[in-house]
Amino acid sequence: MSLDAVKCQDRAIAALEAGLARGQVHHAWLFTGPDGVGKELAAIGLAQALTCPEKPNVGCGTCASCRRVDKRNHPDVTVLMPEDELVKRGLAGRSDFDHTPSRDIRIEQIRQLQERLAFRALESKTKVAILITAHAMNPPAQNALLKTLEEPPKGTVLILVSSAQDKLLPTIRSRCAKATFGPLPVEVLAEKLKGQKKAVDDATALQAAAMAGGSMARALAFDVDALAERKSIIERFEALDPADARGWLTLAEVLSEDRGTAEIALDVLQVWLRDVQVAQLPDAKLVNGDLQPLAVAAASKVSPAGLHRRNLLIDEARNAITQRNGAIRIQLERMFVEMFAG
Repeated sequence: MSLDAVKCQDRAIAALEAGLARGQVHHAWLFTGPDGVGKELAAIGLAQALTCPEKPNVGCGTCASCRRVDKRNHPDVTVLMPEDELVKRGLAGRSDFDHTPSRDIRIEQIRQLQERLAFRALESKTKVAILITAHAMNPPAQNALLKTLEEPPKGTVLILVSSAQDKLLPTIRSRCAKATFGPLPVEVLAEKLKGQKKAVDDATALQAAAMAGGSMARALAFDVDALAERKSIIERFEALDPADARGWLTLAEVLSEDRGTAEIALDVLQVWLRDVQVAQLPDAKLVNGDLQPLAVAAASKVSPAGLHRRNLLIDEARNAITQRNGAIRIQLERMFVEMFAG
């Protein structure tokens, strides 16, 4: 693996390769963009380029050094992330900690990193530190990192990987060169999904790709069996009668069976509303192409402002369920009530 492995991020990769070619890589980088679009892959690729003995400033991706970087066990490359993330990735167990694994990157971790960076590189000319979900640093950790960014040890490159750069201190952001990673194209995600999950048909792969928001990780994480129900979810939604509250409450009950079902249903409906929005355009290409007549019919019943409001209500319900641990059924009921009676 090397920077060549990062697909559809030409602008970000070109900026990194230009610095490598000149031998002038900035001492601190901030890789920003949605989750699952290649930021971490690019960080590993940059670390390989900076430490590879076979192809210096390029990275061969196959030598012993590059393989160790890829496996996160190179002595001159440190990968830092929250303890909870280590557990989720199977890189540590809960029993490895004498406390509940933290979702934050704590000041103790930053201090350990600083101690490690103070030593000379063992095998390479450059030491690299990669902070995964850098925005998870709590305030003390961010303030501690500032000293390293202001006075970096010689021959050190720090790479902050973040999908929420606004959570980082302005002083941290200002001291980093930026590489911005955009959402991956729907077609690329769909092809990758079909390659990874052989049983996925074209329509389901396209649906998952559209729902993933450009994120490969999110597309691959979808429950394919649940996605197969997307047609039923859409048809039941469009069959709701604004004058019959019993119908809304019944659908809310069905979709609140569990958190996963509710989240997928909300994603399906949001993609559907985009289809409805474009259904009447000439040569419109819908994600749910098999439901085009229904999309056209739906578009004739809801104004653009109404569609926008429904999208906002879906976002609110999703955030309440996923980020604030809201009661699933109550949030879905509230969403439908405000859609049809608000």
